[in-house]
Amino acid sequence: MKARPDCYPCFLRQALDAARRAEASEEQQRQILLTTMEELGAFPAEAMPPQMAQKIHRQVRRLSDNTDPYLAGKLEATQQALALYPELKRRVEKSSDRLQTALRIAIAGNIIDLGVHESYDLEATLERVLKQPFAINDLELFRSALTKSNTTILYLGDNAGETVFDRVLIEILDRPVTYAVKAAPILNDATREDAISAGLDKIVEVIDNGSDAPGTLLDDCSSSFREHFEKAGLIISKGQGNYESLSGHPAPV
Repeated sequence: MKARPDCYPCFLRQALDAARRAEASEEQQRQILLTTMEELGAFPAEAMPPQMAQKIHRQVRRLSDNTDPYLAGKLEATQQALALYPELKRRVEKSSDRLQTALRIAIAGNIIDLGVHESYDLEATLERVLKQPFAINDLELFRSALTKSNTTILYLGDNAGETVFDRVLIEILDRPVTYAVKAAPILNDATREDAISAGLDKIVEVIDNGSDAPGTLLDDCSSSFREHFEKAGLIISKGQGNYESLSGHPAPV
């Protein structure tokens, strides 16, 4: 999916937010914004947003001399989500449709996106998503996919903290799951350390995709990840960046 004009001011806002999270000086912030504008002008019209974000945030990290500007936000989100974990499990266990409830919980976790929101209300979002009708309802297709005996699942994680909400869904899938994260920090996307903090390593194999793009740019991913991707019977793809980079791909996403 190529970038639209709306993406350009968003990238400038993201660059400034990342610079401030990195505690860059005012002059560093100015340089980061000027560099970001130059980078935006150099991208071809058909570039995908994750390709643009990858390069822009690399520049932010370099110019601010901070390898993970969103680290504090990721740690806070994971702790907040872990505090909710017992209640999330209780809701699934008492539900008349455990799969649908666990799916809704995993969806609600997507609100933890510091590239879009500087703040969010996790509990209010959870209550809304547990009741709100799906805009696109492929629940029965998902149930059907899970009944196939050869279904191995590749779960593409998105953000730190959201990982805990993903764990609630994974724990009831009763299928082999491999959980994929980013190889290096980008925004508040989950890395291996974030997945381990959420306890995912206790229930699934955790791998990284070899990339620091906020999505799944297959040409930028490692050969071992691409092998997992090609062999997966079902791919659960979380988040806007993964949607932008995999939309239209023939894989079973």
